[in-house]
Amino acid sequence: MTKRVTLVHTVRGLVPVFRDLTNELVPGVATTDVVDEGLLEETVAAGRIPEATARRLESLVGAAVDHGSDVVLVTCSSVGPAVDEIRERTGWPVVRVDEAMADAALALGSAIGVIATLSSTLEPTAELIRRRAGDRQVVVITRLCEGAFAALKAGDLNRHDDAVREGLRDLLPLVDVIVLAQASMARVATTLGGDAGDTPILASPRLGVERLAELVGGGGHTP
Repeated sequence: MTKRVTLVHTVRGLVPVFRDLTNELVPGVATTDVVDEGLLEETVAAGRIPEATARRLESLVGAAVDHGSDVVLVTCSSVGPAVDEIRERTGWPVVRVDEAMADAALALGSAIGVIATLSSTLEPTAELIRRRAGDRQVVVITRLCEGAFAALKAGDLNRHDDAVREGLRDLLPLVDVIVLAQASMARVATTLGGDAGDTPILASPRLGVERLAELVGGGGHTP
């Protein structure tokens, strides 16, 4: 029987990114993309995940499960805490895109940098790393690229990229590994060249879909 997965997106522009990754990493699996940009917009506006937003996300996940999805992947880190709550309370096979990235970072070092252009994404990602570390002692150093998200929304890619590069260069001497709290930052990380040295810089999309492939292959049971 063909396995089915649903990807819930809050940024329409990331749909083709994840479509390419699922075609590569989970070939033969039937995928459905659901887009609700309001989930992110409402979270950014409130500075937290509003209850109504969390309920709507839950209804989207529930509908995907009811329609036969073996796993639901939520591709937005900003609503990650709501994903955790939904999974813990319902037992549904739903996973947040940044879990695998957090685990990979913990495997690479104990001083972990987290960089974001949105405060609503920065702290959930940092908290995820602390929680996944369990009893292990880790240091999480965060950087918010002030003004970068507004520049991106305004179409000023140069100002966005400059702010992200500055944040990355600030973190590099302090940490063993850096995680990008937003997939949109991955393009900038590739422009650092030799400045990055040997420090790994991790992005969530590929790692998240690799985790999805593991879950589908294993019957869709989340960890």
